[in-house]
Amino acid sequence: MPAERPSTATVAQPSTPLDSIPEQVKALRSSFDLGRTRPLSWRLDQLAAIERMCSEREAEIEAALREDLGKSHFEAYSTEIQYTAHEAHIARKKLRRWARPDRVRTPVVAQPGSSKIHKEPLGVVLIIAPWNYPFQLAMAPLVGAIAAGNCALIKPSEVAPAVSAMLAKLVPEYLDPDAVAIVEGGVDETTALLGCRFDHIFYTGNGQVGRIVMRAAAEHLTPVTLELGGKSPTIVDRSVDLTVAARRIAWGKFTNAGQTCVAPDYVLVERAVYDAFVVELVATVKAFYGEDARHSPDFGRIINTRHLDRLVPLLASGTVAVGGQHDRDDRFLAPTVLTDVAVDSPVMTDEIFGPILPVLPVDDVESAIAFINARPKPLALYLFSNDASAQRKILERTSSGSAVVNHALIQMAVPGLPFGGVGNSGMGAYHGKHSFDCFTHRKAVLRKPTALDPTFMYPPYTPKTIKLLKRLL
Repeated sequence: MPAERPSTATVAQPSTPLDSIPEQVKALRSSFDLGRTRPLSWRLDQLAAIERMCSEREAEIEAALREDLGKSHFEAYSTEIQYTAHEAHIARKKLRRWARPDRVRTPVVAQPGSSKIHKEPLGVVLIIAPWNYPFQLAMAPLVGAIAAGNCALIKPSEVAPAVSAMLAKLVPEYLDPDAVAIVEGGVDETTALLGCRFDHIFYTGNGQVGRIVMRAAAEHLTPVTLELGGKSPTIVDRSVDLTVAARRIAWGKFTNAGQTCVAPDYVLVERAVYDAFVVELVATVKAFYGEDARHSPDFGRIINTRHLDRLVPLLASGTVAVGGQHDRDDRFLAPTVLTDVAVDSPVMTDEIFGPILPVLPVDDVESAIAFINARPKPLALYLFSNDASAQRKILERTSSGSAVVNHALIQMAVPGLPFGGVGNSGMGAYHGKHSFDCFTHRKAVLRKPTALDPTFMYPPYTPKTIKLLKRLL
């Protein structure tokens, strides 16, 4: 059955009047200051509403994702809709435990007294979402913001206009409009938002804009979470099952047509098995998507022609082992494997963010480690090896936001694992309880009675009291 093609009609650019933005932020702050979002009952109701929205409006959400990205039914459901609903479900089930104060030991010098860490919301937070997973990456951070008791303003990506319009419609229907707001638009609207004071900014996107966000946040000393990207490397050594490795790497790379921040960006293959691995990878791509992926119901489209025009020239960076076909009118670029790639070629310079996978030979694991460490720290690293020594070397001697042994992307399905980058790939983390922690201030609280107040704690200090105090400190 042929895939339903994404619409090529021009969707109206969504926008919010610029002069209304400061008033929206002011209204959210008023709601927060009045304590609207603090009760656990309010938070639980909002989390349940997110679950309902994902269930009741699944068809509308899927249609918007298909319009913008050509996502298949299963991909839209598994990576966006169900993923978000599951995050909300976990937060709703565990919120009371997460929000409970933590008791810590009170030393003798502060006795009698009790010491606890209280979890309090930060205030009004801004969530700037990207276009590649435009529903999930707007709503999953919102789950954490709401669970922590914040008001939130979401800025969907204007590059995914159908999803932006859908969020602007559905969010006020399901969530408290006095505490959760949507601002649509592009650079002008984002600039206006960044000129406002927020208590936290959560940005997902590229490093160039991440720097702009961080500079703007510095004007108000606003803390930021930056979920960026980078070139996530994959290593394949001679010890692994090449058929399984090829299958898992191809799945991780070509999901969402390669437009995934943690997709394998390039593969370093031990020279002894390089040719055999390429054969397996080519066969896997054909098995997944057929001889012409244009007709596959499981392969998506590039977000727009501008990004397609950026990707197509990268095909010249190597020899096409499979794929390479493209159609600008259909925003289609076939899942492509490149060999004979020079390390300084354009495809190896910046994050690809599309369905092009360079495969390069290396002499051994040591060479792979040196190659990776000579470049900025990636968001994810994937190692395919059954050699325990190789696994240990890679995990100990490389740095990345996350690392997976013998699979790709699957770390995103583990809510107990923090998701975030390191160095150029970002700062801060979320998912599961880490989302709650991301939007929470851990406030130190010490309570002491006034009944006991030993005078030796206060001046004037005598040699005797100093000796006693030194024993207590």
